[in-house]
Amino acid sequence: MAAPDPRPSVTRVELPVDTRALGGTTNAYLAAGLLVDPAARIEALDAAVGVEESGVAASSSTTAVDAIAVTHTHPDHVGAVAEYADLTGAPVYAHADHVDRFTAATGVAPDGTFRDGDRVGDTPIRAVETPGHAPDHVAFAVESDAGADGESGTGADGDAAGATRDLLCGDLAVADGSVAVAAPDGDLREYLDSLERVREAGYDRLRPGHGPAIDDPEPVCQRLTDHRLDRERAVLAAVEGGANDVESVVDDAYQKDLTGVGDLARATVVAHLEKLVAEERINDGWAERIGGGAPGE
Repeated sequence: MAAPDPRPSVTRVELPVDTRALGGTTNAYLAAGLLVDPAARIEALDAAVGVEESGVAASSSTTAVDAIAVTHTHPDHVGAVAEYADLTGAPVYAHADHVDRFTAATGVAPDGTFRDGDRVGDTPIRAVETPGHAPDHVAFAVESDAGADGESGTGADGDAAGATRDLLCGDLAVADGSVAVAAPDGDLREYLDSLERVREAGYDRLRPGHGPAIDDPEPVCQRLTDHRLDRERAVLAAVEGGANDVESVVDDAYQKDLTGVGDLARATVVAHLEKLVAEERINDGWAERIGGGAPGE
């Protein structure tokens, strides 16, 4: 009998959550012992991590989880961090610069921290700083030998034949549509820099926080960059055309019915105006006119 393959796999479980993302779900991932973004507790995620059906807390020696982390602390990504930490006995990790934010969002003080490039706990997964959608946003790099379904994989050596480099990218990217980069959490300059960093890194696959895997990272990163720059041009044109407050910029930049998403459109415009002010492309008097936006999701 062949020995079991010791190399790590990647499992995705879609979790129903209160989110404005298309589809109404957040992806949780289990990769090489790291549980990422357990936003809600459901039976499918219990099964993936090895929690007993009865709900009795499993010991750390019987679960598949060696560490727990999140890509960022927006509510639709953190809802069951505390519960799975208790059920699995696994330590919880947070970005070293955002411990207080993590604790407030999850209700759990982290057992350890990481910075860009660090391995997360005892797992082989490395943190990749990708701020922009949120100030604490990170992604997690995993080397894998992808299975035929594109959702499972193994691998330990990124240079080995057949190996791929996957990035659990949270809300940095989506296969279709766009990502909210909205005030007060969103920073468009950081977001565009993060997209460029990931595009240049040459990952084989992105595994986003919402929706299906992205098997063509470079053009998707470029599409998302182009979308943001197109919106920026529309915002700048509105200002140069005489718009003198946020609401009039929103009207000119979108020119469509925003029923149900008006708050998000406003917060997005505020983020664009903040970028333009910081780059001295519009009068700094705009800094006094910009009100707070809604947090992105």
